[in-house]
Amino acid sequence: MAAEHYIGLMSGTSIDGVDAVLADFSTVPLRPLAQVHVAFPERLRHELHALQHSGADEIHRAALAANALMDCCAAAVKEVLAEAGLAPQAIAAIGLHGQTVRHRPELGYTTQLANPARLAEATGITVVADFRSRDVAAGGQGAPLAPALHAAVFAAPDRHRAVVNLGGIGNVTELPPGRPVRGFDTGPGNTLLDAWCERHTGAAFDNDGAWGAGGLVIAPLLAAFKADAYFALAPPKSTGRDRFHLAWVERHLASLQAPARPVDVQRTLMALTAQTIADAIAAHCGAVTEVLACGGGANNAALMRELQAALLPRRLTSTATAGIPVHAVEALAFAWLAREALAGRAAGMPSVTGARGPRVLGAVYRA
Repeated sequence: MAAEHYIGLMSGTSIDGVDAVLADFSTVPLRPLAQVHVAFPERLRHELHALQHSGADEIHRAALAANALMDCCAAAVKEVLAEAGLAPQAIAAIGLHGQTVRHRPELGYTTQLANPARLAEATGITVVADFRSRDVAAGGQGAPLAPALHAAVFAAPDRHRAVVNLGGIGNVTELPPGRPVRGFDTGPGNTLLDAWCERHTGAAFDNDGAWGAGGLVIAPLLAAFKADAYFALAPPKSTGRDRFHLAWVERHLASLQAPARPVDVQRTLMALTAQTIADAIAAHCGAVTEVLACGGGANNAALMRELQAALLPRRLTSTATAGIPVHAVEALAFAWLAREALAGRAAGMPSVTGARGPRVLGAVYRA
């Protein structure tokens, strides 16, 4: 069988850089051939954070940020090709997610910053982008999109599994044997943990959760966080930085009767991530017995301990035990989505997003 090489590029709500994965979809089981991470320059990272909110001269700034983002993506493509020992001509397409700056499916739109034409010109490779808009146009949430890959790679006929992505926003995919796949965003993953850590320590993230692990859960604050109406919504549902951000944390902190230590707030945010994921699985995926974690948070030992305690008696492991490194899963999903788009196959999953029907996702920019 001829090789089917695709590259997936993912820059998520953590806004730390772009993950690139190169895979050969003609192989079984599917495994990444190469993966790299290219960190964003500080200036771009700052601008992408700023563009999460309305501001002056947004259209101009967003266009320039999209161009800079594509330059990072082109660098990631070059690096992952070098690691795999392949030339651009060997790649069928790049699946490009872009950087989400607004996600308002209830208003009929979602915005991912990108300039796919610039990336196609820079790499000489066909680019497939804008995967979310068609699903939103069909009445869906446009997210999460990774469950289709999760079903293809992690479903097992004898196990009722769930896959949890611990990215900036947490999301869960339920893989029930013999029944439709379900998936939805649970709420904050790393986004609040990273932002609070950076504000109070200067570090972009809490390495291994060491700082937060030294704090104490503030029970009234955790209860206030969990009272947010999003957590009680039934799937399909999706969310992002539009809803969960530092101002949201500060509003709840203001209701406390006494000042809180920053480290205790970090510990409470860790509990929020773990408990809302576990609560969502219990409420909507109750028969699950095994949970596979992926995303950057799967490398946070303290968060994984917290999540395992919240999930009991369900067993928690990582996608690495099933052959896919935790940092590769989301980027691999967009390589898979690019392949489906070029084949004209509908990759949208109405059972996940709530769309009126399955749709072919993505716009193609030919090299």
